[in-house]
Amino acid sequence: MSASVFEGFLSTPEMLEVFSEAAIVQAMMDFEAALAHAQADEGVIPAVAAAAIAGVCKAELYDVPALVGASGRAGSLAIPLVQKLTETVALFDAEAAAYVHWGSTSQDVIDTAMVLAMRRAMALIDRDLCSLIASLLALAEQHEEAPLLARTLLQPAQVVSFGFKLLAWVAPLVRSRQRLRAAARAALQLQLGGAVGTLAVMGDKAGAVLQRVGAALDLPVPIGAWHTQRDEMASLACGIGVLTGTLGKIAKDISLMAQAEVGELAEPSGSGRGGSSAMPHKRNPVAAMVALAAALRVPHRVSALLSAMVQEHERGLGNWQAELAESAGLYLSAHGALKALADVAGALQVDRGRMLRNIEALQGLVFAEAVAMHLARHIGKARAHGLLAHWSQQALASGRHLREVTLEAVQADEALRRHIDPQTIAALFDPAQAAQRAIEVARPQWQALRAAAQALDA
Repeated sequence: MSASVFEGFLSTPEMLEVFSEAAIVQAMMDFEAALAHAQADEGVIPAVAAAAIAGVCKAELYDVPALVGASGRAGSLAIPLVQKLTETVALFDAEAAAYVHWGSTSQDVIDTAMVLAMRRAMALIDRDLCSLIASLLALAEQHEEAPLLARTLLQPAQVVSFGFKLLAWVAPLVRSRQRLRAAARAALQLQLGGAVGTLAVMGDKAGAVLQRVGAALDLPVPIGAWHTQRDEMASLACGIGVLTGTLGKIAKDISLMAQAEVGELAEPSGSGRGGSSAMPHKRNPVAAMVALAAALRVPHRVSALLSAMVQEHERGLGNWQAELAESAGLYLSAHGALKALADVAGALQVDRGRMLRNIEALQGLVFAEAVAMHLARHIGKARAHGLLAHWSQQALASGRHLREVTLEAVQADEALRRHIDPQTIAALFDPAQAAQRAIEVARPQWQALRAAAQALDA
């Protein structure tokens, strides 16, 4: 498909080629060639006719832009394509021309061509999803115990580990890869039903022709035509939408952690990557930007595809055509986001020192809950909570660390001093110790994710 400069910039050359005009026309030609051969093998059309038809099913023999231009007036790309194919066959064998597109219909050739394109698209998505997961698994192994601020409602909450943070990125990616494989198997099937889905023209040879066409194109043969049954296609689209939402979440986290005043992560730079036309110092997170752009646009495409399911009787009017256009855009956006993140994930720069400094900059306030719960064992939860709230206010007002304020208050209170060990209190302000719970919680989850990722790779 043709795309604007801004659409192409947010996708990838590979995916643009999958849905290019020439690629779709060739996929349609592949269907016509497979149909002719299958029908000849079953005696539905003469073998010489099939050879003549298949011999000119090559997109390079045709003026593809002219075919695409004519499709608007015809109402379908299949109509001018079949017409030109028929004319071309007639140049070599007038009798064979009568058997072009025998017993098929426009939606058969277009749906099957789109299935062939989507199969290529899904291979690209699976490849880069595998790469992204592998890079993030390696990043977790390298930095999984690094203490990191967890943030809720965009505010500092508690100390966790960087590995715990990465779980929220990797787990949905692994699940998406599993779901997308199942959804693709269900959706990417041969479409061949003839005028209303009964293959009436082929008679009792229809089933055998179906099997031969499916085998030639390496496509599963469904139990029947699915001209207006768009549930499997819609389910696959929803899976792509969910994946893109996950990519958007990862990109949002990266962009927030890469802000200069946070500085915990950075995308790789160099070779003009992430620069500014005005500010030489800029280091923009461009992979995150592409993924966020996709996460913004893909939900609208998925919504349009769900709306397009409402199709009339045995052939839709306008809704199927809308589905075709939105499907290509969906894959362009999703793969742009996925490839952008997959390309940088292995080179993400993790600043563990900055992570610690960001924790320390909060004057120990993120450890207040842990200290309060320790005190609660001795003086009750309500009193412990009240004391930590008061000491936190003191720390903020004085610019001191909550650890100092707490130890000072404990030393000054004889009742607290009898029950509270200052060394234990001081240890509760250790970021590495605070991260241990997150590390322990994450460990079995990482084991399960690595096993699931290996199973998918296998």
